[in-house]
Amino acid sequence: MSDIGIGTGSTTTGGARKTGGTRGTTTIADSVVATIAGVAIRETDGVRSVGKGASKALGAVTSRMPGPSSPGRSVKAQVDGDQVSVDVDVEVEYGVLIHELAEEIRANVIQAVETMTGLDVTEININVFDIHVPDDDADEDG
Repeated sequence: MSDIGIGTGSTTTGGARKTGGTRGTTTIADSVVATIAGVAIRETDGVRSVGKGASKALGAVTSRMPGPSSPGRSVKAQVDGDQVSVDVDVEVEYGVLIHELAEEIRANVIQAVETMTGLDVTEININVFDIHVPDDDADEDG
């Protein structure tokens, strides 16, 4: 988790700690960062699903249920001071240039996490565990 101090009459940028006139601290939990990152990843074109195994199945079920979802469950984030690292498993669509998709995922996560939290994203590890071939859906239905 991260503690971010806020100084009197100033704003906090980049998760920097301001001294003098502190009115308290803000703590951002790993799970909050993971949720932000998970939303950014899912909004990236070419990502079929996030997570594998039980977390993927749980995500498929909860995405169909009304109410708030928990997109951060299959994304792991670790906040260390003012820095964040993120680990994620993704399934991609067939035909997507995986190396370009990975860079787009990184850019989306960095933009979302740094904008919303003021923390510095130092590392995003992406494990592409599967590729979705459209013909697979027809085979499963038959």
